[in-house]
Amino acid sequence: MSPRASRTDPQIIEMPAQKMAVVSSVGAPDKVFPQVMPALYGSVYTLKFDLKKKGVPTFKVSGLRARYPNAHLVPKEKWTIIMGLPVPDNTTSLPQKVPGVQVRVETWEYGTVAQILHLGPYDQEAPTVERLHKFIAESGHEIAGLHEEEYLTRPDAKVVKTLIRYPVKKRQ
Repeated sequence: MSPRASRTDPQIIEMPAQKMAVVSSVGAPDKVFPQVMPALYGSVYTLKFDLKKKGVPTFKVSGLRARYPNAHLVPKEKWTIIMGLPVPDNTTSLPQKVPGVQVRVETWEYGTVAQILHLGPYDQEAPTVERLHKFIAESGHEIAGLHEEEYLTRPDAKVVKTLIRYPVKKRQ
């Protein structure tokens, strides 16, 4: 098996809960992301630099995550999109940088998850998602939470890399 094949094989792993800076919106991702990203990233980077000024060990701003609770139910223009960036566990509030866009602190629970690495454009994820769904069923699990994507590269990267994941539980 080539290294590329193994990297893109679906897997079931354990993930700890993660404190997140979160914004929510409704609409097609290509319209929503540019509207809310300045607020989300602005809050998280301001937090990072405020901590640094106070001499507190800082954190790396890592991959953006997005949850799509109704993407399988409604047209893309009506999707609910919940975007988050990991923040330190002791974060209780966030600086608000963009008027009208509330950035809140939440804990995203994980536990047992199934995930797969998708290489390529976002609009070509369907076969990868189907492969993950099949893997979940064949492994004796069922989906127990929201479709989540973690963006490992920028949208304009030569090869776009996206982790697609679902919380899962053993089938009864």
